[in-house]
Amino acid sequence: MNILHIAAECYPAAKAGGLGDVVGALPKYLNQAGHKAAVLIPGYRQKWIINQPFEHIWSGLVRLGDIKIPVHIRRHTGDSLGFELLIADIPGLFDREGIYTDPQSGFGYSDETERYIVFQQCALQYIQSLDQKPNVIHCHDHHTGLIPFMVKHCPEFRNLSHIPAIFTIHNGVYHGSFGWSKAWILPWYDADANGLLDWAGNINPLACGIKCCWKLTTVSPGYLLELLASSNGLEWLIRNELPKSQGILNGIDTQVWDPESDPLIENRFYNDISRFKSDNKAVLRKRFDIHADQPLITFIGRLVAEKGADLLPDAIAKFLHEGGKASFVVLGTGDPNLKDAFLTMKHHFTSWFDTSIEYNEALSHQLYAGSDFLVMPSRVEPCGLNQLYAFRYGTIPIVRATGGLADTVTDVSQPNGNGIRFDHFSVDALAASFHRATAVYHHPEAMNQLRAHNMSLDYSWEKAANSYIHIYQST
Repeated sequence: MNILHIAAECYPAAKAGGLGDVVGALPKYLNQAGHKAAVLIPGYRQKWIINQPFEHIWSGLVRLGDIKIPVHIRRHTGDSLGFELLIADIPGLFDREGIYTDPQSGFGYSDETERYIVFQQCALQYIQSLDQKPNVIHCHDHHTGLIPFMVKHCPEFRNLSHIPAIFTIHNGVYHGSFGWSKAWILPWYDADANGLLDWAGNINPLACGIKCCWKLTTVSPGYLLELLASSNGLEWLIRNELPKSQGILNGIDTQVWDPESDPLIENRFYNDISRFKSDNKAVLRKRFDIHADQPLITFIGRLVAEKGADLLPDAIAKFLHEGGKASFVVLGTGDPNLKDAFLTMKHHFTSWFDTSIEYNEALSHQLYAGSDFLVMPSRVEPCGLNQLYAFRYGTIPIVRATGGLADTVTDVSQPNGNGIRFDHFSVDALAASFHRATAVYHHPEAMNQLRAHNMSLDYSWEKAANSYIHIYQST
């Protein structure tokens, strides 16, 4: 089959979170299974995109209200990805360093609605130009949620209505909603289709994608169940669309995340787990002010409330004031207030806390390799990939039991336990989990058995890819 993925992110070209990892891995494994999968994303001014070889293959014009915007498609000409990567160059809207936010201010772009409406039309115009059109259009999150609507209800794109559209919710917190006062920037659509666009008095791309797609998927079975109970007002809609829905647990790209061959870590794994961890922790001590003889607990991700990053300052302080002994490292970007809080903690808890406020893919790999524990205190975690990366590198996850974290992490108190779990989203519960983690750390034999068990777990993409193939082939 011929599958085109349309998304806002794709690793390694442009990544802000798990969406980028999934879109950068699933097509590779679909191709390895004998299908033809490609990816189309916007052309951000990201370092990887700037430095890679591309060729121009198509140009067009997209209407945005009363103006016409020139758009161009370039194709990656390298052979390192395992799938065809297409970049939509849209001058004035996407040629920026940030994906969703301005790196200088930390705030989101004010023209997000216009950006993604143009991108989605560009994607559909490009598909119309193809002699061999895809058998399936796979749309990801609200940034592409209007595509299933456009192919059915916009006269300009109705000749694509025979192509099934799969819609995957990676993060249902963000709906992309905007007021009806902006309806004029949409492509012309059937007058009687307003109800498909509307939810709670606004145009809601996430809700629209759910209503209009042929099949709906989420990135874990647990997250699908959570959305039924809590999805920022879409609960009734998702319950209504449940017959066409399926939760598929994400995998990880084991070719990228391989401790035996990872080029981004200084010391690779050669059978001795204790040495692998200690040697890589020694590398981290050159970068961070941390104790050599204490467990290292790390947070990697966006500094936002959704990820529970706002719990960390008080929980870490409570743990340390209670006499707990562990070093902490935080790597990520996000809320400017959290950034300030972590920078302050760096001075208050010298050698017990350090941080790097940045997105740094190479450093994240080194942290997985050198840390003892990875903390994920998420309010919401649709699937979670970080805990799966942690397993792969012998790092024990500390997680709040929600969404995909509950699907993949079993508490060490249970048979075949692989991590530390806590249920309540609170400072006390998180601080208590730090105490439990350090207790495990100080039993070296049990700690190494746990590491070995986790490194043997299989969360590769093959199983997940086969589940998607089954959906594609049922069209």
